[in-house]
Amino acid sequence: MKITSTGPNVAGPSAASTPAVQGSAPVRSASTVARADAGESQSASLQTAQAALQALPDVDEAKVAALREALARGEIHFDASKLAGLISRYHGGRE
Repeated sequence: MKITSTGPNVAGPSAASTPAVQGSAPVRSASTVARADAGESQSASLQTAQAALQALPDVDEAKVAALREALARGEIHFDASKLAGLISRYHGGRE
């Protein structure tokens, strides 16, 4: 069995002082294991949230219909020039 140095201190304070045994698996500290478990849990939660988000429609058709009806009845004021200015400003214009 050959013992080699672990190189630079990348895994914490004890990594540089602990020699690595060639052909053996790296030893993981309890904090490393806990971070890995937390990362896996966060990854699973993120995947669940992404799947739920992808299941939603891109456009809320009921809300669009309600807004169109409100505009047609005159319940909502629409200022096209204000909208144009906001779009221009958002895309880097000087309004």
